[in-house]
Amino acid sequence: MNVILIGPPGAGKGTQAQKLVASRGMVQLSTGDMLRAAKTSGTELGNRVAEVMDKGELVTDEIVIGLIEEQLEQGSAGGFIFDGFPRTLAQADALGDLLARHGTGLHAVIELVVDDAALVDRIVKRAEDAQAAGHPVRRDDTPEVFEDRLRAYYKQTAPLLGYYYAKEQLSQVDGMASVDAVERQIVAILDA
Repeated sequence: MNVILIGPPGAGKGTQAQKLVASRGMVQLSTGDMLRAAKTSGTELGNRVAEVMDKGELVTDEIVIGLIEEQLEQGSAGGFIFDGFPRTLAQADALGDLLARHGTGLHAVIELVVDDAALVDRIVKRAEDAQAAGHPVRRDDTPEVFEDRLRAYYKQTAPLLGYYYAKEQLSQVDGMASVDAVERQIVAILDA
């Protein structure tokens, strides 16, 4: 089963992906994690990633698709969770083509629907909790930076909702519910 979790930063995609990894043996493909791992891998593709990232440039869709293809070739009995990819319509098309070449497709695209104001409050609280515990605060956990990330999400990624809705692959869950309630909603979609 191949699943895309989609939603703005802080919506809980990573948390829910980890729950699916633990309960269903799926593999979470986080583009950020894959890029960091590739950068230090010493492979030809990894060296290309390192060169681009060291220059402070954005990694091309071609490189990201190459990293995803490497993971698909390794396989996963439980399937894959795409986290942070696709972000654009061109990436969605490329992912669909890649999955088709591997004789599979997407089984669900799940949007974690959230209230933006409550999400900003959630991120501010996360930063306050980290600070109170003596942990470093993520640079992007300030309201200003987080609001910029939200705007970027809606500008770049939100068009994917219509794309997958038109393909009748989009389902929605209440991302503001408790972690366990969100998990139950996702499981119900996957089991349907």
